[in-house]
Amino acid sequence: MRVLVAMSGGVDSSVAAALLAERGHEVVGATLKLWGGPSDSGCCSVGDVEDASRVAQQLGIPHHVFNMAERFDEAVVAPYVAAHAEGLTPNPCVECNRHIKFDALFARVERLGFDALATGHHARVEQRDGYWRLLRGADPLKDQSYVLSMLDQRRLARVLFPVGELTKAEVRAVARRLGLRTAGKPDSQDVCFVPGGAGGRGPFLAERLELHPGTLVDQRSGAEVGRTEAVELVTVGQRRGMGHDEEGRRRYVSRVDVAGRRVMLGRVEEVESDRLALARGSLTWVRSPLEDGAPVLAQVSAHGRPCPAVLSGEGPHRLLRLATPQRPVAPGQTVALYDASDPAEVVGGAIAA
Repeated sequence: MRVLVAMSGGVDSSVAAALLAERGHEVVGATLKLWGGPSDSGCCSVGDVEDASRVAQQLGIPHHVFNMAERFDEAVVAPYVAAHAEGLTPNPCVECNRHIKFDALFARVERLGFDALATGHHARVEQRDGYWRLLRGADPLKDQSYVLSMLDQRRLARVLFPVGELTKAEVRAVARRLGLRTAGKPDSQDVCFVPGGAGGRGPFLAERLELHPGTLVDQRSGAEVGRTEAVELVTVGQRRGMGHDEEGRRRYVSRVDVAGRRVMLGRVEEVESDRLALARGSLTWVRSPLEDGAPVLAQVSAHGRPCPAVLSGEGPHRLLRLATPQRPVAPGQTVALYDASDPAEVVGGAIAA
């Protein structure tokens, strides 16, 4: 089988390429050049390109660099900035998977005649009963099925996740066995186009949109209880920097009103809800759509605890009726849906409204 491996310069994609080569496949490595700005860090830096190239040399496979910076800016960076201007909290890594790795790169795989696209994601694909299943990775601490919940049958039929059956320790053991230069390389933790450290997204966004100060408002009394330097940087569900009420109870953000320059706050029991609205048109399905009333497990962060829920079609948005009240989910965040009868299987995904 002829396989294009997306090599990010990390240990997971390095081992993915190595395992496929060991199994006798015709392997070609490809690294995506996505961002060349001043915050050139994370998973697509100059150093990462060099690491991927050197690993390919070690493995004796061809290696290419595909420049997709323009598409990345259009599909990931610009929407990220625009979302903050509206008080949303997007997940750029999910959108990179949606628009870049499994759309633009996937199309190139098809165009160039490869049989499959492989990545270093910790997830599994399994064919059963005539359809492809997307499953959690074997290592629960590194599982990345959440950020892949937009994949469908067409893509799963031609996608390989060679490290999905391994724990992270086992991945590093393979890398050490083969003497790969990435064996001890730390995992990337940052959004690749946002500087890490003390600066973070504030300075990045300040260069691209106007940030506005605003008031912090107690949602029960309507009283002003503080100020924020930029309402665009506040996230629904946030507690850091929101202070305490008169009884010393922590305050949480329940709503961000960018136009009104207000952030609404409440105690945890006041902001919790047993309903989660899904943005219109955002639902995608791994196999086929679920009907209203179908039970699912909803996960709202990469390593969050799934919550039992029921899909409902009431209201202007599709809803999830949660089994127990949960802290509010920031609009713009990904909601991954898992099979209620098999918690390892992803059935779909959506965006919180």
